Amino acid sequence: MATVSVRNVSKRFGRVQAVDGVSFDVQPGEIFGLLGPNGAGKTTTIRMMLDIFRPDSGSVAVFGGPWDEDKKHRLGYMPEDRGLYKDQTLDQVLPYLATLKGLGEAEAKRRLGPWLERFDLTEHRTKKVEQLSKGMQQKAQIIATLVHEPELLVIDEPFAGLDPVNTRLVKDIIQEQADAGRTIIMSTHQMHQVEALCNRILLVNRGRQVLYGSVSDIKRGFAGNAVVISGQGDLEGLPGVLEVRRQNGDWHLSLEAGVDPQAVLLALARRENVRIERFELAEPSLEDIFVSVVQESGEIVRFEEEAEHA
Repeated sequence: MATVSVRNVSKRFGRVQAVDGVSFDVQPGEIFGLLGPNGAGKTTTIRMMLDIFRPDSGSVAVFGGPWDEDKKHRLGYMPEDRGLYKDQTLDQVLPYLATLKGLGEAEAKRRLGPWLERFDLTEHRTKKVEQLSKGMQQKAQIIATLVHEPELLVIDEPFAGLDPVNTRLVKDIIQEQADAGRTIIMSTHQMHQVEALCNRILLVNRGRQVLYGSVSDIKRGFAGNAVVISGQGDLEGLPGVLEVRRQNGDWHLSLEAGVDPQAVLLALARRENVRIERFELAEPSLEDIFVSVVQESGEIVRFEEEAEHA
């Protein structure tokens, strides 16, 4: 049974159709990526999924049915707009937030100790939240999301404000939670983190879902939509190329759907003062695919079959 099942949900605010017919399932032990550009409808989708907003149409089932108070205690939610009380100390705010999820105060304090130690916040526990750095506040928010051991985690931009060491720590913790059978829904703009962690993804754009399926199947399905070039000269403005970026001394080109890489090579060969030393097809990154699908703004591309029968 899916932990979360969203079916054809839609939401309008006045003249704005924020979400239009979005559907997806998330399974126990899965790390699921909910992606999209700013204003695409991700936050509205999350809020409908969590019963903060009621959809105009469609349905949401969590743990096999509608939300109730017991199920809300089984949820850990970290919104993009953080919810710590800035004029209170960590020793005050974290136990209080844990009691809102059904823990007694003594049990909350017992569980918080190891988390504060792991996130290197023990010596800062008597500081007010407003005295902490942005990265420390982020780590405290993650602790507040995890301390009651929720079965479903919904985390929005979990790596915001973190240095590389703490980013690695949070990645390890997310994977540990999934390995323990918990369900994780993650929304972030950091495509390389999605690629490293997520089993499946849903990409929404302009309120509609445009890409859905397993990361591995999606990358195979878009093979040929990216090339790597070594050489010199002007590579901008090529027909059929969505994006050109420099990386590790090479040029990485994201191609429009259906564009033949050989046509791009031919266009380069016709340019004066362009010297090509290497031209090869590359497995596209999720960032390449994200750019391609959003700019194309086509109908939904599904890579669901394997995931549904796994």
